[in-house]
Amino acid sequence: MICGIQHYSHVMRPIPRITVAGTHSGCGKTTLASGLMAALTAQGLVVQPFKVGPDFIDPTHHSAICGRTSRNLDPFMMGEMGVRETFTRAAAGADIAVIEGAMGLYDGLEGSDTASTAHVAKILSAPVLLVVDAGGASRSVHAIVRGYAGFDPEVRVAGVIFNRIGSPRHRAFIETTKSIPVCGWIPRRQDLSVRSRHLGLALADEDDTMSRFGAVVEEACDLPRILGLARSAPPLPTPPDLPDRPEARARIGIASDAAFSFYYADNLDRLVQAGAELVYFSPMTDRLPDVDAVYIGGGYPELHAEALAASRCREDLRRVVDDGMPVLAECGGLIYLSERLETTDTDHPMAGVLPASAVMADRIQALGYVEARVVGRTPVFEQGTSFRGQEFHYSRLDCAPDARFVLELSRGRGIVDDRDGLIEQNAVGQYTHAYFTVGFAGRFVQAATAYRRT
Repeated sequence: MICGIQHYSHVMRPIPRITVAGTHSGCGKTTLASGLMAALTAQGLVVQPFKVGPDFIDPTHHSAICGRTSRNLDPFMMGEMGVRETFTRAAAGADIAVIEGAMGLYDGLEGSDTASTAHVAKILSAPVLLVVDAGGASRSVHAIVRGYAGFDPEVRVAGVIFNRIGSPRHRAFIETTKSIPVCGWIPRRQDLSVRSRHLGLALADEDDTMSRFGAVVEEACDLPRILGLARSAPPLPTPPDLPDRPEARARIGIASDAAFSFYYADNLDRLVQAGAELVYFSPMTDRLPDVDAVYIGGGYPELHAEALAASRCREDLRRVVDDGMPVLAECGGLIYLSERLETTDTDHPMAGVLPASAVMADRIQALGYVEARVVGRTPVFEQGTSFRGQEFHYSRLDCAPDARFVLELSRGRGIVDDRDGLIEQNAVGQYTHAYFTVGFAGRFVQAATAYRRT
């Protein structure tokens, strides 16, 4: 699987970096990582944010806080070289890189180390700042810290932040025993919590709690010590310069609004590097712009179904698909391209491009990594190639009996019976959020260019 340029120079560059990891999901890692980014940014530092794993929501908070696009780091989808390349390129010009982990520090693919926060920390030789929920415990938290610090000798757990400290007396009980350096004592704060919904936390433009937690981190954490840990990370080899951005040879419309916002930053960059001019538009409020292809990512179409149904963009999409325009839609985009969306209270017409109806369920329908192989012919994908991604959705698709699919999954559920990539004309809708390889992006731009010429 091609993840990018594979050859690095011998030039080493210091990149101060810290990985904020948790003992488990729910320990406060996400809030503390974002609070740390906010606190460092408030001190005038240029902070480059990252998120371990295939997460679309936490990076929106990171980007809003730091003013720099947060990047996903996922060894399963990107490969180890891809993780290094994305990290070193994105961290250029930053004073410090803050990497928010996922789940517990050592939780990886199917109980393994693969794609865990620890795996990413090892790839990048990044010190780990461990977040421990101290609620309901005192001296016992040190046993937890020592267990995490000694579990994998290749992982450097360099500091700890104790979260949900109930009182000065609670802190004093913990301080009587020493373990690794303590970088912070975070008081229990019931008033600072981010709203959640079925796919995770609220997006950054809906809730600014993460940025407001910066003041708490600044007061309760030893920022000079954390900076010292980050600066202790060894230098990393620098990747070669990317070729100059090519002259745009096709215009690709990117659906971008409250309904559709789930995109990997690397995907969009690779489309540009392949020769695309990205044109952002809102399917809720805009007519389809003058473009040669359309990419509709995931998001929350079910929360904005009424506006989507009322917009004339639906008609525009049907017209260009009938004309042969290449369209790629993922998860929420797949729902939008379907004939209708059924929710608990009503039935909304969608774009009517794909022969299927989407139905919202009250429980999760699929969650995990995907490995897909292209088995059908379409300008969007090259037949016989494979790619990786992930799926996470609460909807299901009821397809017409003659529905055609272009993807077979060796991992993941897809739309039905391990098949994904529902196709009509040159429009493909899939539950898989694909991580674009260089070849994948190039193929999509090539399809857009061919359509433009016709």
